[in-house]
Amino acid sequence: MTAIPPPERKRMVLAAYKEKQQEKQKKKKEIKKKAHDKRNEMIRRYYKYRRAIAAEEKVKKNQRKLAKTFGHYFVEPEPKIAFVVRIRGICDMDPKPRKILQLLRLRRIFSGVFIKLNAATINMMRMVTPYITWGYPSLMTVRKLMYKRGFGRHHGARIRLNNNIIEKNLGKKKIICMEDLIYQLYTCGPLFKEVNSFLSPFKLQAPRGGMAAKRKHFVEGGDAGNREIYINKLVKRML
Repeated sequence: MTAIPPPERKRMVLAAYKEKQQEKQKKKKEIKKKAHDKRNEMIRRYYKYRRAIAAEEKVKKNQRKLAKTFGHYFVEPEPKIAFVVRIRGICDMDPKPRKILQLLRLRRIFSGVFIKLNAATINMMRMVTPYITWGYPSLMTVRKLMYKRGFGRHHGARIRLNNNIIEKNLGKKKIICMEDLIYQLYTCGPLFKEVNSFLSPFKLQAPRGGMAAKRKHFVEGGDAGNREIYINKLVKRML
């Protein structure tokens, strides 16, 4: 007994449904492949940045060794960035330091920002030294800050950083992942300004173990002012 063919209308509906399912599967595969390629690109960039930073450190190490061998002095390169943390409130603060803190985006106590070091920013920080502490962060400190306390601005809202938010806001600058941000910040790259503007100030907690003396300079046994590489220990206590 021969099978009765389905009506024309039903055959058309089944064909349209099959075509739709095929398009859906094809689109799903394309999205999966795109995500896979994007992830591979992020991994490739991570190793690329790691090799670049390691090569730079190796050059410095060789230069130190050569200087020691020939009895010369090796002058360390000047730091390019600083991490600044506000350690005091607005009590007994003059209008000028308050305005400078607003320009530095340090509007609340224990908030922190990355600053590009030049003559203007150094003079601004000197004028508000009693209210801030700052130093030169290591790569590990920058990485921990970004992954643990990193927030960005998206459509006027403060949103925790992820690769999708980063690509939506900075994709035109070819910045697509967290490692791009970390590299630009640590090396003070050509896109430092755009990256720093996108980032929201870091909201840190009070340091574990308390502070020594807010009103004294760091070299006097206090907390204010430039503490150079020792900012890393402070940030570790505040994460």
